[in-house]
Amino acid sequence: MLILEEIKERLKDKIIDFYQHSARRVYILIEAKYIKEVARILFKELGLRFSTATGQDTPKGLEILYHFSFDKTGHIISIRVLIKDKDNPQIDSLATLFPAAEWIEREMWEMLGINFIGHPNLKHLLLSEEWPEGKHPLRKNVS
Repeated sequence: MLILEEIKERLKDKIIDFYQHSARRVYILIEAKYIKEVARILFKELGLRFSTATGQDTPKGLEILYHFSFDKTGHIISIRVLIKDKDNPQIDSLATLFPAAEWIEREMWEMLGINFIGHPNLKHLLLSEEWPEGKHPLRKNVS
């Protein structure tokens, strides 16, 4: 079975939107509550490699894209989640599934204020320890 068909089959009840941007580039929107389960399926069961994650402040909430690569075919699968609660943004940490997520989650915690539940080491990575608490440089409402 082709990898995209396998992903659709395995994640079918969790997919809100499936957008194939090009032959090898796919975006899948899921609810934030499913991120750990979806990441586990992609990484541990289907053999995709976690590449990185990116976060941004949007008018609808804080969005995270988790980028996975299926190196056998060159597919890039981006799992998109939207955290609507900007006052208390939180999502499960993926650092316990793959240590590669630890630093990027720390960066998003600092820059966007997202709390990664279960992260083993949420502490400053880029900003100084004296940086004002509650001020996140990549938030649009920063004064």
